Amino acid sequence: MAKIYTRTGDDGTTGMVGGGRVAKDSPLVEACGELDELNALIGVVRSGEFPARADLILELVQNNLFAIGSEIMTPDGTAIKNGGFREEEIRNLEREIDALDQDLEPLRHFILPGGAKAAADLHLVRAVVRRVERRFVALSRIRTITPQVLCYLNRLSDLCFVLARYINRQKGVPEPQLSKAGS
Repeated sequence: MAKIYTRTGDDGTTGMVGGGRVAKDSPLVEACGELDELNALIGVVRSGEFPARADLILELVQNNLFAIGSEIMTPDGTAIKNGGFREEEIRNLEREIDALDQDLEPLRHFILPGGAKAAADLHLVRAVVRRVERRFVALSRIRTITPQVLCYLNRLSDLCFVLARYINRQKGVPEPQLSKAGS
């Protein structure tokens, strides 16, 4: 295995998949960095006490986040010519959301992030997903992003919300509700 440091980034640039270099403070690298932060946060959440079903779902998500990172770090348009991020991954998230949601009480009020530790952590992941999504929307104005990537990030925040509710239910922890004073 090659050394972990290459010194090629000492000039403030980083390599693109397939060649070429880009400034480390470019919107592209900023988006990729936030995607990396999201993936790391999911890893932190998964390292705690976590239901096996939720863990498996998030393992697949982590793999998909790597695929998205690879796609955006290819020269503009190359990933789309090669098929880009797969629509099937969005459908997989939707199936998981629907399956988890079937076991939950319908929402009748706003809930606050919290409850069991793993659920509260997933609400934090959801907020970071939204930030990553905003970054990708901004990036899409200056660079081609496969539409499925934006859709996947949007569904991922929904998945995190439903997973947080699912975990609270599994652990028998009531969902924190928005108080009358807060409405």
